[in-house]
Amino acid sequence: QVQLVESGGGSVQPGGSLRLSCTASGGTFSAYVMGWFRQAPGKERELVGGVSWRSSSTQYVDSVKGRFTISRDNAKNTVYLQMNSLKPEDTAVYYCSATRRYPVRLEYVEVWGQGTLVTVSS
Repeated sequence: QVQLVESGGGSVQPGGSLRLSCTASGGTFSAYVMGWFRQAPGKERELVGGVSWRSSSTQYVDSVKGRFTISRDNAKNTVYLQMNSLKPEDTAVYYCSATRRYPVRLEYVEVWGQGTLVTVSS
């Protein structure tokens, strides 16, 4: 089973951009569908989006469509979340996930990263 480590979180002003990375080790990265979730204070963890094994398909929650892009590089065992036009409501801990089913759903997740905090504030 893979282990996942996220990086790239931080603080940004509204309208700004951040790119999160999640690097896998210890397993066959290309065997997994990769997803990003987020959890804001006092709220349930929600799916942000996912990318299929060879990037042929992606999915996004409506609130991030047109602003966020998920991509993966199987040669680098890494999945990315490019976040543009960030809003204060995007503030959350962002988690990388791995599953063997597409599309990504919370109940399908097999492996979680430790999370990285994104704060959008002026």
